[in-house]
Amino acid sequence: MSTDLCDHAIEILSLTHDGDDLDPTHLKLVEMGVNGVLNDNGVQAFNALLADVRKGYTKPWFHGVEHITRDHDGNVRWKGTAIEHYSGPSIHSEQAAEAVRELARRCLLLEAQGITPTANTVVWQWKED
Repeated sequence: MSTDLCDHAIEILSLTHDGDDLDPTHLKLVEMGVNGVLNDNGVQAFNALLADVRKGYTKPWFHGVEHITRDHDGNVRWKGTAIEHYSGPSIHSEQAAEAVRELARRCLLLEAQGITPTANTVVWQWKED
């Protein structure tokens, strides 16, 4: 691992509240950089992340679904509120992406009714009409 890469990792972590604001895949990229296991593509991705963080990092939407993110504990969040929990290798599958799109659909329907989406309203108390 180069000194520059380590210094850049510290910068990334400093600018993202010790990595708490990073997407889990981005935090893993920083970890791999610090551990010196990035290939050329990984170094390019690391440098792109550094540039994004310097410009004002925005966590990417989980599975590309607007307003849904995932934190380091596996909580799936709608506009910052935890509504579900996904973990394990299947979180990146197409089946998980479909489930995330369904969560977003439910959240939008609830908001249209003036109801705040929560884990209870989106998952546990959800009734199909």
